[in-house]
Amino acid sequence: QVQLVESGGGLVQAGGSLGLSCAFSGRTVSSYVLGWFRQAPGKEREFVAAISGTGGQTDYADSVKGRFTISRDNAKNTVYLQMNSLKAEDTALYYCAARPFVLTTTAQKYNYWGQGTQVTVSS
Repeated sequence: QVQLVESGGGLVQAGGSLGLSCAFSGRTVSSYVLGWFRQAPGKEREFVAAISGTGGQTDYADSVKGRFTISRDNAKNTVYLQMNSLKAEDTALYYCAARPFVLTTTAQKYNYWGQGTQVTVSS
């Protein structure tokens, strides 16, 4: 059974930076696409970024392109999300998710989810 545990959320001022981490366990991590999603109060969960099992392919939501960077270290079973130039609209609960093999931006296609970590950006 895959388990995902996020860390690194917090409160940051607009324009600042924050890094999130997600620890993966239970299966061979390189067989899994890892993604980040977020959900703000009163809004649906939305795609942020995803990375393929080898790290060779990434995808980003248009709203975060050029500001966020997803990366992974399979030796450490960890995926990261570096968030720069943060805006108030980035405030949300950020979730790590995993699915085998094929990268997708569709939340419903991810099989495993973490509990989430809160990111709050003050303006």
